[in-house]
Amino acid sequence: MDYSYKAEDRPFRDRRDAGRALAEVLAPRFGGRDDVIVLALPRGGVPVGFEVARALGCPLDVFLVRKLGVPGREELAMGAIASGGVCLLNEEVVGALRIGPEVIDAVAAREGRELERRGRAYHGDRPALDPRGKVAILVDDGLATGSTMRTAVAALRQQAPGRVVVAVPLAAPSTCEEFQAEVDEVICARTPEPFHAVGLWYDDFTQTTDEEVRDLLAQADTSSG
Repeated sequence: MDYSYKAEDRPFRDRRDAGRALAEVLAPRFGGRDDVIVLALPRGGVPVGFEVARALGCPLDVFLVRKLGVPGREELAMGAIASGGVCLLNEEVVGALRIGPEVIDAVAAREGRELERRGRAYHGDRPALDPRGKVAILVDDGLATGSTMRTAVAALRQQAPGRVVVAVPLAAPSTCEEFQAEVDEVICARTPEPFHAVGLWYDDFTQTTDEEVRDLLAQADTSSG
């Protein structure tokens, strides 16, 4: 029996640690290029994206997207929405739980208001990065079902990037494989099995705050400017 140590056997210390590990994988391909931007999914993806952008020497921004949680079981995604009015539903979850359109509309309206609030809180007067013609690397702290990231991909494609790359420090193996057919490139630094949930692979999975997001974006602006 093989008892050799594997990196995937241990959790990341926190999201910044995960970002540094992901950056090591990305740097040989994307480091030092002027056609690359990092778009992090708030809030948990921002500390990861900060470390990636810093290592690659490229600009960082947030890409606003919100999961649509099943009422009473909010951790279970029935879909997600993104800025620009993009909404994708997980038809399997919606059908299995017989979730009516009025429930979906109510949750989508609430999450849409939160998207608007975060846009004001994170960007202020600062213009969002323009991904047109760029290699846009979408970053999050992990992929479980991938519903939120799929919505981000759909919304990003409407802005005509040159290439869409999904990059995460860890993912469920099946989800990582599925994304290979959905984007130009997917990079999952770790694909532990069994996966269960993103939070299990972090020693510290404390919720990232709005203040932390603003601070990291400000730091990234200073270092890239």
